[in-house]
Amino acid sequence: MDAKIASPLVDCLQYANWSPRVFSQMRAGGVHAVHATIAYHESFRETVANIIAWNRHFERHPDLIFPGRSGSDIERAMREGRTAIFFGLQNPSPIEDDIGLIEVCHTLGVRFMQLSYNNQSLLATGCYEGEDPGITRFGRQAIAEMNRVGMVIDMSHSAERSTLEAIEISTRPIAITHANPHWWHPALRNKSDTVLKALARSGGMLGLSLYPHHLKDGSNCTLEGFCAMVAETAARYGVEHVGIGSDLCQDQPDSVVTWMRNGRWSKVMDFGEGSAAAAGFPRQPAWFTSNADLGNLRDGLHRAGFSEAEMGGIMGGNWLRFYNASFGPMP
Repeated sequence: MDAKIASPLVDCLQYANWSPRVFSQMRAGGVHAVHATIAYHESFRETVANIIAWNRHFERHPDLIFPGRSGSDIERAMREGRTAIFFGLQNPSPIEDDIGLIEVCHTLGVRFMQLSYNNQSLLATGCYEGEDPGITRFGRQAIAEMNRVGMVIDMSHSAERSTLEAIEISTRPIAITHANPHWWHPALRNKSDTVLKALARSGGMLGLSLYPHHLKDGSNCTLEGFCAMVAETAARYGVEHVGIGSDLCQDQPDSVVTWMRNGRWSKVMDFGEGSAAAAGFPRQPAWFTSNADLGNLRDGLHRAGFSEAEMGGIMGGNWLRFYNASFGPMP
């Protein structure tokens, strides 16, 4: 590992419009690892097609990116000056109704799976549903299988009871890869103090989101305001449980946010966190518009009073520890 690099820079959720420009910005920003969404509402075969597309990216841009499978790949990225890409699913739709596909997806490189995406799934309840009956019978078995093979349970879009039950049921720490505290900004997707306390007690990780709908003051959120929230979050739940999951959707057309919100389940337009008057992707804050800007966070955290060790953990060291413990088979 390069002695000049004390800690990695890890972003634990992005869904950019992947391109050489984005990959070059990852290198310009010194980003060592990105958890990349490869499915929202896709079936298993459609998800395989997305993996094939990623394989072409890896083939064409080996100087910039490579597939990540374990925490050691983050350390490799630090040594080689590249970015490790870790696959994740924002919905369990790729496993369809077949628990055996969890291990198959893990074999194909998937390391994270959300148990629900806004709506009720076969496994858990999404945060947009009016009632939350919790983890389903299938969901309990899926959690056990994910624990067994080394796939992280992600509850970023799930409802309160389902999230608390997932924390309790899982024998390995879970993650909320991209959300903020509800006490800072009361977005439907942000997480309650009760959830975040339970997450921390269980050894889980919270990736703080830079998506405007999750930010106080939205697109006008300041770096200072965001980092003050990070400081309060670390004080409440422990700095070792905090990382970044930006939810960056850079260069995506608005048709993609329509797919994210509607998939194939709705015949009428659902605007999700947006509205009819603002149906597209929101504008990113000026201090974070691409991977090249991630270093701005370190400057903001320094001004907020974090030590070098604490900043190193938030910017990626905590995720490295979590990846090392989470991606292999059950001990």
